[in-house]
Amino acid sequence: MSKNQPNNQEDQEIDLMQIFKKIGSFFKNINTFLFRCIQFFVKNAIVVSILLVIGVGLGFYLDATKKIYNHQIIVTPNFGSTDYLYSKIDLVESKIQEGDTVFLKEVLGIKKPKELIKIEINPIADVYKFIENKPENFELIKLMAEDGDIKKTVEDNLTSKNYTFHKVSFITGKLTNNKETVQPLLDFLNETDYYKIIQKEEINNIQIKMIQNDSMISQINGVLNGFSNRVNGAAKSEKLVYYNENTQLNDIIKTKEVLINEQGTHRVSLIGLDKIVKENSSTLNIENKSSVNGKLKFVLPMLFILGFIFFRLFIAFYRKQALKALQNS
Repeated sequence: MSKNQPNNQEDQEIDLMQIFKKIGSFFKNINTFLFRCIQFFVKNAIVVSILLVIGVGLGFYLDATKKIYNHQIIVTPNFGSTDYLYSKIDLVESKIQEGDTVFLKEVLGIKKPKELIKIEINPIADVYKFIENKPENFELIKLMAEDGDIKKTVEDNLTSKNYTFHKVSFITGKLTNNKETVQPLLDFLNETDYYKIIQKEEINNIQIKMIQNDSMISQINGVLNGFSNRVNGAAKSEKLVYYNENTQLNDIIKTKEVLINEQGTHRVSLIGLDKIVKENSSTLNIENKSSVNGKLKFVLPMLFILGFIFFRLFIAFYRKQALKALQNS
């Protein structure tokens, strides 16, 4: 045991010495690398400075002249036209990617078709609006959520397409306005004979229902007025007990309240049913700052310098390999 112990200590000391040597060699290599980097930039200071100036100048120019803008329109597809709306937006996007400026200008009516870069549509998740006064939708959400995550259910394509509001987003290369882009797009989306027929019939049905509700409210008012007259007569003869026990009066009053609320709902609905695809709001000309947009003044100088570095490395590598080939031959 006493003989092995000194050997173990010597081995440990040797291992520690090797570790320290490797650490020292690592830092030495780093120092050498840093020195070579500094030496490279010192030797090429003029070229690097020129590239920086050109990159910054060109970046400022492009940032000022080549801006990209985001635009959003919140819409409501009426009369079950959601799938129709999505297919129309997909058609416009395909024409943009194909560069079909004739379609975009003559059919769609866009004033500057070359400036339209992209368009897409996405549902605005609003579960509360989806299930509001619609027990069948609430039961559908519950049923779908039983087999999976409620978040996935809410975002599921089958559910999301039935939300009330949808966001149409598009990108242009220049500033635009409602007349140049938004209105032509909405006119194109609303140009459909099939849904116009459905619109006419649905509005007609609501108006008939409102007339019937007004008639029923008028009849209820007549009953209540008659009841009020009888109450006044009974008050004079002190026979109030019979009228206090008349439970049918509460049902009549509740029915009137339901009809009045329904009339209010119909009036609000008619406001939004004047279009197949109803525009609720639009936000235009939001400058796109994602990716390198607006940052070219920083990106271009770095790209130019990196390109110069790789070019010099390639030249050095080529010369080295050419020299080896010459020596071997």
